[in-house]
Amino acid sequence: QVDLIESGGGLAQAGGSLTLSCSTSKSIDSINAMGWYRQTPGKQRELVASINKIRSGDSAWYADFVKGRFTISRDNAKNTLYLQMNGLKPEDTAMYYCAAGTYAPVFDYWGQGTQVTVSS
Repeated sequence: QVDLIESGGGLAQAGGSLTLSCSTSKSIDSINAMGWYRQTPGKQRELVASINKIRSGDSAWYADFVKGRFTISRDNAKNTLYLQMNGLKPEDTAMYYCAAGTYAPVFDYWGQGTQVTVSS
């Protein structure tokens, strides 16, 4: 069992930046896979970015719609997962959820979400 708490959402202008954080209740180094999903009303939740722990470090994956703009990372010392979001677009407006599991994109644990709103 792991509890996940997101923070960092808010209002940003198009072209701006936000950094989402996800703190974990257990050592993040012991969690093999973590990711960020997003969801807007009436749409399915979609995977934005994920990392899988591999022997040489973390292997990151990004959805095409955020490649080159978003960066996923984790800080083992702080037990925190991040999503650095640059070049924000109005279509990035969504509730963003942190997730953890054994191997992305299959996740077992979810946070409550943090709202990101991008104005044009």
